[in-house]
Amino acid sequence: MVCVRVAVRVRPLNKREKDLSSKVIVHMEGKTTSIINVKDALTNSSEVKPKSFTYDFSYDSSNDEKPNFVSQDKVFTDLGHDVLEDAFEGYNACILAYGQTGSGKSYTMMGNAGDVGLIPRICEGLFSRITHLSQADHTSFHTAVSYLEIYKERVRDLLSEGRCLRVREHPVEGPYVEGLSTPQVHSYSDVEKLMEKGNGSRVTASTAMNDTSSRSHAIFTINFRQAQLDAEQPSETTSKVHLVDLVGSERADAARGGWMRLKEGASINKSLVVLGNVISALADMSMSGGSKMKKKGSFIPYRDSLLTWLLKDSLGGNSKTIMIATISPANVNYTETLSTLRYANRVKNIVNQPTVNEDGSVKIIRELREEIANLKALLEKGTRVSPVGPKQVVSVEEKLHRNEARVLQLTQEWTNKWRETQNILRSSLAAQERSQGRLRL
Repeated sequence: MVCVRVAVRVRPLNKREKDLSSKVIVHMEGKTTSIINVKDALTNSSEVKPKSFTYDFSYDSSNDEKPNFVSQDKVFTDLGHDVLEDAFEGYNACILAYGQTGSGKSYTMMGNAGDVGLIPRICEGLFSRITHLSQADHTSFHTAVSYLEIYKERVRDLLSEGRCLRVREHPVEGPYVEGLSTPQVHSYSDVEKLMEKGNGSRVTASTAMNDTSSRSHAIFTINFRQAQLDAEQPSETTSKVHLVDLVGSERADAARGGWMRLKEGASINKSLVVLGNVISALADMSMSGGSKMKKKGSFIPYRDSLLTWLLKDSLGGNSKTIMIATISPANVNYTETLSTLRYANRVKNIVNQPTVNEDGSVKIIRELREEIANLKALLEKGTRVSPVGPKQVVSVEEKLHRNEARVLQLTQEWTNKWRETQNILRSSLAAQERSQGRLRL
């Protein structure tokens, strides 16, 4: 079991805040983030105590001239590298960016042309490592991506002209989006093209808080599988990496975008309220060891929102999850910033139960090999010391032979499937290269 890790990042003052002569009220030192209420400070500065919160990471990105300034590269080093490690070890992983509208979520997750964010860096790092490992051993990789947004409680496929799709629930694999595009990708350049296409389809609008405010939750997902046959022992793991740019919370009087923006804001805040309810319920359950929830007869309200339903595994399930909360340093956003800090502090208490997603046949092969080793040791001990009778020895030998035959059969079946998959991947890559060649001509 592991707790959800939480990072908080403060951005620089923006033009609107500077025009309002805003004061900086957020300060960071080490892992601690503190916020001061300027109104209290003006009343009696000697008695004012800042509200302080401690997180796994506190990132001060408010001024690039400060010695403790945190760049996009530093955020990736701390968070993105761990996500890549988790994926290659076969774990599911998730990063959620949460915060007020205009606080820097999209910049942290996607970045801009001159300074890309976590999603491009993670994808580039993934294929860089795939290239290195492919040259070093006989490992095959299969990578596919999807990109969707949740707008007004509807799921839109950003890689397929914004088609609206339905969410279903598989009895074993959990919630999924029916008919969602999951194109296979062979390089980072493939991912770049898909990200550009998806970003161009996202719903954005101008509000008083943000000129290009995202009006939807966006989930970029990497489906990653690796397989290897090493010393006749197969290995195959899968991982799903969710990279989530949540829509920003906002006050209607601050956003001021007209009737359409007001309706969107109501839908946005509703889904965030459900997310908050899920987080509170999970945090209560984790802190009480599950007993409190059982006594109350409560449940986790995942299905009250499409966002929480789709992120069910990432929130309190089979995933290594990170939340990065982005905040404004300005006193004009004191209420929203304090709310975000408290929200992030609550998330720290959620406990997930990540497990390695191993192929079923491979797991059986490994367990049978372990049993074979134990049976051989038992036979060797029996022939030396004779602690068991002849009938028992025969029984152990029969079980040993059955297990060895079963391992041989399962290994052969898996190897055939592995080679077939490699051939399909090579054919797909060759077809894509031919298509790109024709387009260049």
